[in-house]
Formats: sequence, structure tokens, C-alpha cells
Amino acid sequence: ISPVPPYSREQPIFTTRAHVFQIDPSTKKNWVPASKQAVTVSYFYDSTRNSYRIISVDGAKVIINSTITPNMTFTKTSQKFGQWADSRANTVFGLGFPSEQQLTKFAEKFQEVKEAAKLARDRSQEKIETSSNHSQESGRETPSSTRASSVNGTDDEKASHGGPAEAHLKSENDKLKIALAHSSSNVKKWETELQTLRESNARLTTALQESAASIEHWKKQFSACKEENDQLRSKIEELEEQCNEINKEKERNAQLSRRLQELETELQDKELELEDLRKQGEIIPQLMSECESVSQQLQAAEKKNKDLEEKVRTLRTEVEESKHRQTNLKTELKNFLDVLDGKIDELHDFRQGLSKLGVDN
Repeated sequence: ISPVPPYSREQPIFTTRAHVFQIDPSTKKNWVPASKQAVTVSYFYDSTRNSYRIISVDGAKVIINSTITPNMTFTKTSQKFGQWADSRANTVFGLGFPSEQQLTKFAEKFQEVKEAAKLARDRSQEKIETSSNHSQESGRETPSSTRASSVNGTDDEKASHGGPAEAHLKSENDKLKIALAHSSSNVKKWETELQTLRESNARLTTALQESAASIEHWKKQFSACKEENDQLRSKIEELEEQCNEINKEKERNAQLSRRLQELETELQDKELELEDLRKQGEIIPQLMSECESVSQQLQAAEKKNKDLEEKVRTLRTEVEESKHRQTNLKTELKNFLDVLDGKIDELHDFRQGLSKLGVDN
């Protein structure tokens, strides 16, 4: 619905683009956006009524229809925002511009249009006063001329003087009739325009109510989306923490696996050394009697070795299950290595003794 009827002589005299806001009618403090994006805002001049209006349309919805009066004031509240109050619409309009230069141009045009509206109002008042004074003078002059002719003149003189006065009164009456007819036509025209304005205001009120309901709906949607977004962020943070814990566990398991491989390698080396010792014991059958004690020691060592192997297997299982058991495994393995090293040293000393004994024999 266009706010400018097709038969009107209203023409745009200045056009710009801005974001349109209206003051919240409930709080009278907060701004409510009247357009989702920047829209066209124009100054219109009506040559028939000599009036100015600011009009803005967003699609099929009229969001500004404000007639400028000399009492209005446009105020810059920031570098890119300005506002003015419209008492007829019972609201305050606000415009947000992309740049300070555009705001300055709009404010200058507002002041220019305001001065033009004031000048048009003053001229209209002067015409009304001039017409009123002229009618009063005509009313005063007509009775005086009539009284003069009736008092001072004869009948002939009355006839001679009365003719021009009646002609003058008739011409004045004709002028008044024309003015009255013109006024009647203007009244009808104004009544039509008033009805149009009322209908336009009713449509604007309906559109404003729909806009307010839409804003409330979008506010609820925004709150729900914000709450859902917060929940998703919390879940993402929890998952990130779980991933960090899993990575730490993987790193610890990798370290334990590497350590276990190292222990297995060391155990294999020790087994090889023990096998070599066994072979060396078997090649000396003539010294079996003297080696009995050594065999017993070896058997004890093997038993201890088996025990230690069992402990190693137990410790290996405990290492996989718990981090704390790793310390016990290391301690027992170290003791085992110390005992094994001691036994190896004893065997080495015993071998040297046997070698020396063989040399002596």
C-alpha cells in the first residue's frame, strides 16, 4: 500500500538510505528496529497543500509517514544516528546511517524543510488575516455609505448613489460566494485526505502490532537458539576434555609398552647368559663331585630364576593394569638383576677357582 496516492502532486525532493527504528512504546527508552535492513527514506513535497512529509516503505509496509511541522527538531545522538519526535504519530523515529556525512546531509535537509514549512504556515496565516480584514472593511463601509445616502440625499440622490454601492456589495458577495465554494471544496478535499490518513494510520497501527508480535517471536527463537548453542558448547568442551584424557592414556600406554619391551630384551640377554653357564657346567663331568655344590647353587639360581620369571610375568600383567605396580616391578626386577649379577660373579669366581685347581693338579 503506497503512502502517496496516485492522484497526489507529492514529489520526492531528497532520498537516502538508512536503518529505521522506533521508540519502544512501553519503556519509551529502548529502540525497536522497524526494518530488517537499510531502506529508502525520502522527503516529499505536496504542492497542493504546501506541506512536507518523510516517507519510508519496506516492501509493502509503511514504516515512516511523518508530516514535518515547524515545531519538530532533528537531533544527532551520535556520529551516525539521529532522531525526531512526531506528536501526531505519537512516537519517536530514529535513523542509523552508514556514514556521518549522510547523517549531516539528512539533518541539513530536515532543517531546510522545517524552515520552508514555517514560512508556508506564516504565509497561510497572513492570507487568512488579510481576507478577514478585507471582509470586515467591506462590512463597515457598506452601512456607512447607505446611511450617508439615506440621511443626506433625496430620493433621486439615493437612486444615483445607491447604484454603485449595491454593485460593489454584489461584487463583494460574489467574491465571498466564490471563496465559500472554494472553501467548501477544500473542506471536502481535506475530509477525503483526512479519511485517507486515518485509514493509513490504521494500517500503520496494524503493521506496527504485527511487527511487535514478530519481534517477540524472533526474540524467543533467538533465546532458544542461544540456549541450544550454550548446551552444544558445553558438550564440545566435555568431549575435548575426554579426548585429552584419552590421548594422555594412550601416551602412558605407549611408554609402558616401550619399557616392557626393554625389560623383555634384558631378560632374553640374561637367559642367554644363563644358558652359556649351563653349557660350561656340562663340559666338566670329571669335576661333578666338586661341582655338586655348584649344581645346587645353579639349581637354586634356576629356581630363583623361575620365581623371578614368574614375578616378571606377574609384574608384566600388573604393569598393563596399573601404573602403580610398575614401580614394584622395577624394584623386584632390579633385585633380581642384582642377585643374578651376584650369582654370575660367584660362578665366574668359581670358574676361575676350578681353572686354577685344574692347573695345580
